[in-house]
Amino acid sequence: MTTMKNTKTIWLGILAAFLLVACSKDFLEYEPEGVLSNENVATAENAEALVVAAYAGIGNDEMVGPLTHMWVYGSVRSDDAYKGGGGRSDVDIIDRYEQYNLTIADDPSDWMGPRTWTNYYKAISRANFALKVINDIPEVDYADKTLRQAELRFLRAHSHFVLKLLFKKIPYITEELTQEEILQVSNEVDNDDLWNTIADDFLFAYNNLPQSQDQVGRADKNAAAAYLAKLRLYQAYEQNETHQVTSINTSRLQEVIDYANDVTGALEPDYGNNFLDGYDNGSESIWAVQFSINDGTTVSRVSFVTGLNSPHGTGLYGCCGFHLASHNMVNAFKTNAAGLPLIDTFNDSNIFNVVDASGKTPLAAGITLDPRIDHTVGIPGRPFKYRNTVNQTGDMIYNFSWARDPGVYGYFGNMKEQQAPDCSCYVKEGPFIGTSKNVDFIRYADVLLFKAEALIQLGQVDQGVTIINEIRTRAANSTQRPIDAGASDVYNIGMYPMGMSKDDAFKALIFERRLEFGMEGPRFFDLVRWGIAEPVLNAYLNVEKTRKDFLSSAKFTAGRDEYYPIPQREIDFTGGDLYKQNPGY
Repeated sequence: MTTMKNTKTIWLGILAAFLLVACSKDFLEYEPEGVLSNENVATAENAEALVVAAYAGIGNDEMVGPLTHMWVYGSVRSDDAYKGGGGRSDVDIIDRYEQYNLTIADDPSDWMGPRTWTNYYKAISRANFALKVINDIPEVDYADKTLRQAELRFLRAHSHFVLKLLFKKIPYITEELTQEEILQVSNEVDNDDLWNTIADDFLFAYNNLPQSQDQVGRADKNAAAAYLAKLRLYQAYEQNETHQVTSINTSRLQEVIDYANDVTGALEPDYGNNFLDGYDNGSESIWAVQFSINDGTTVSRVSFVTGLNSPHGTGLYGCCGFHLASHNMVNAFKTNAAGLPLIDTFNDSNIFNVVDASGKTPLAAGITLDPRIDHTVGIPGRPFKYRNTVNQTGDMIYNFSWARDPGVYGYFGNMKEQQAPDCSCYVKEGPFIGTSKNVDFIRYADVLLFKAEALIQLGQVDQGVTIINEIRTRAANSTQRPIDAGASDVYNIGMYPMGMSKDDAFKALIFERRLEFGMEGPRFFDLVRWGIAEPVLNAYLNVEKTRKDFLSSAKFTAGRDEYYPIPQREIDFTGGDLYKQNPGY
């Protein structure tokens, strides 16, 4: 979706037309070259460029105001990962987010959350500008008018959806508003009404887009159906003003099932395919931001959103050792004799306790694992990115020395967001790593588990468990690449039985989402949706404090920490009383 591959420069010309004004002593007598007036902007050719520019806005990502990968907001903010880096003071705003109680509304040094707010509203502005232009073009002059309107409304809905997950109370900005009217739009909107407003844009896309498009990356009906399933699932868990779930709307859950049934796709046969560049836009990718390489620009249209997160202390990568798996995350991959997760007891002991003289972390006797651990976490002595030999990029066995600050954050790494240094997708800009690997917003596995969740909540338990087992079957079959460093008997993954109680099946669903999407970013938002963020995260902290001193004062406060504060500069800019701050800040 953002910037179709190899078409990244199209929008530059149209953007430059707004920025460049020719100079001449006769400037009052003629229209300067390079300036688009109301009369000449509304053409099909210009509209196409503006649509591409709107796609580009979704992928105009950066390490300090992330738009795509939610490793800060959804992974470090949860029980999946530690911040990492060179101690607590290294990019200390993420440390404050990780501690929960150190996040404050008017912190002048908090540039990350406010910058993400700004970046998403920039993306919304691009979509709205393009819509405003296209709305004025007669259909006879623009055969794809309705199609492009639907794509733009999809992009606008996507941006508002992510903002709502982060901040809850947001102003919804459309193309009909003037600049003066935008400054009068409040963020104090009924929660259900705001969900419905976002849904209206997705519904327009759903009703006006083809099931698939010839150009990869463009929004289609399939993506709109998946997003509607996701939105209705979040909306089903109705929250009060202090973010507590007060009821579950069963009619919304039925909509989840209906929209999920409209989505076509398939699981990749191997779980690891989802995290390798060569499988972009495959059968499991429903909605992804597109990146490219070797496109004629300085560092190409690659993603640097996880540029801080590569392994440290190795010539293979660079900087800076952020986003490291927590002990809790690693322990979640334990399985029992039947190959099922230890849902209630997984964190009673650590899988890996020591690093031996050879730099490996031997697995404790008698423990078996879900194979997704070795697709998700870098563990000393085990293959990294499916490499277990020395090649032109060096030894790719994950090494204890790759941990930047093991005394603070331990020695586990992240795997999914990394690519091997000899990948044609790989760019090193100074110490930072970028890649042209797409970032998926929705995978087909997501859609399946959305449906399973709705089915279980509606009491159709066996149908939901059958879907969970489909996900687990794929995981069980994902052991063909080098991932276990030769320990062939380490994996044991089984299927849930039919006839489970609704409560047990829902616990299985919660756990399966964590295993399937570990360190991809949805974990925190899942916990908030289910209304269990406070008990889960404080239980996590109570144990993790005994393992990691840096979390000794961390505490999650219900009714506050489910969402980020509305950026104070936005409240001040709109006069101080138009935007309402989230409770507790």
